Amino acid sequence: MNIQRSSRLAATAMLAGLSLLLSGCFMTPGKFTSELVLTENDRFTFTYDGEIFFLGLSSLAQMSEASEEFEAEPCYVDTTFEERKCSANELSAQRAEWESGAATRAAEAAQQAEQMAAMMGGIDPTDPEATAELARLLQRQEGWERVEDKGDGVFDVRYSVSGELSHDFMFPVIEDFPLANPFVQIILRDGDVVRVNAPGFAAQNETNPLAPMMGMGGMAGLAGLAALGEQGEGAEQMPQIPAIEGTFTIVTNGTIRANNTDEGSTPGPSGDVLRWDVSARTTDAPTALIDMTR
Repeated sequence: MNIQRSSRLAATAMLAGLSLLLSGCFMTPGKFTSELVLTENDRFTFTYDGEIFFLGLSSLAQMSEASEEFEAEPCYVDTTFEERKCSANELSAQRAEWESGAATRAAEAAQQAEQMAAMMGGIDPTDPEATAELARLLQRQEGWERVEDKGDGVFDVRYSVSGELSHDFMFPVIEDFPLANPFVQIILRDGDVVRVNAPGFAAQNETNPLAPMMGMGGMAGLAGLAALGEQGEGAEQMPQIPAIEGTFTIVTNGTIRANNTDEGSTPGPSGDVLRWDVSARTTDAPTALIDMTR
């Protein structure tokens, strides 16, 4: 892979990443195990143990700054279209054109930085202390028992809450962050019926705003670009995006009215068990409808 191709991949990844960030898809699971327990008296326990990738804190957030170095475009032979060495005049013309757009690029970069900070609850992703600030923010919220920075936007976390299911529930909810791309939703219906959706546990879906452009789920597509970048020069520019891989389990002594598991429910010591194995090939978000009337 030559430098120009690596640069184009990096630029494509940056564009896709920023589009995902600004559309609200700025968090995604990595490797994880998650469980929801629903019992009588409207009691519940939810746990998430594993990785969360924050797009705004990855190397992708700094790629626009890295791209401020001038890189000449290749030149070609007019008759054969073979790549050739650019002349001094050609290189000078390319540099002049690039320099003429410096003010526009700077304005766009500043706007993108503001937008990313807004999506990150006011945390400036270019600040060296951004990851530590996010860790402190999470740890002061109830339920976040472990928050460890693994680098490049990836955190290893453990989240666990228990209580009475008297209202809708969503994970993750982070102070000052916009409510977007939830991993798991618990929605209460009349008649003590519970709807569980896990949109964050589907790597590919038709509602992803970048799916048509990238030919796959947005985060999955970025991971593919990163993998390509690792194969040649310029690999250090590509973001290291963790692949989604894990299990989501629901344990309940309620009546399961509907679910989209492959095998259906199985009996367990604490009730019926629904299990979904999640990977980069998962297209359908886990969902279940459970009647908790007893």
